[in-house]
Amino acid sequence: MNRFAITLAVIISAFLLSGCSAYYDLAYDQQHVEWETETPDQFPILTAVGYAPIEQQQGDSQQHKDLAAIRASKLAAYRELAEQVYGQRIAGNSSVERWALTSDSFQSSVDGVIRGAEVVRTYTVGDYYATELKLDFERVHRLYQSTTRQQKIKRVVYY
Repeated sequence: MNRFAITLAVIISAFLLSGCSAYYDLAYDQQHVEWETETPDQFPILTAVGYAPIEQQQGDSQQHKDLAAIRASKLAAYRELAEQVYGQRIAGNSSVERWALTSDSFQSSVDGVIRGAEVVRTYTVGDYYATELKLDFERVHRLYQSTTRQQKIKRVVYY
């Protein structure tokens, strides 16, 4: 009989403890959250210029080289904007042998998405094409808001 009483007490204790934890979780899971959209007070405007040599472009005619240089200068300007927005990843390597530097190299890379940039103008500068870009973050903010509503918590009500 004593063994039966102990077993019964263990089962009842386990049941009561599991009931408390379920009640505790449910009490804090029921809530209502109100969200509010927040817009910054000021937006920066970034500018970038990309250059490309005309004569180094591949093409059958001068017009093809000009078009390729325009395109290359535009991509260089976009790269500069991406560097300003996301930064550059720099990887370096140096080797030393007998207390003398034998090799020293580094690489840089940029990775990012630029949305909303405007081509301000494209023009020649001597033997180069130059492209100027402008990135207005107010425009970027509006583009982002149209796809994903950025919000902050306005109020939380617990039941």
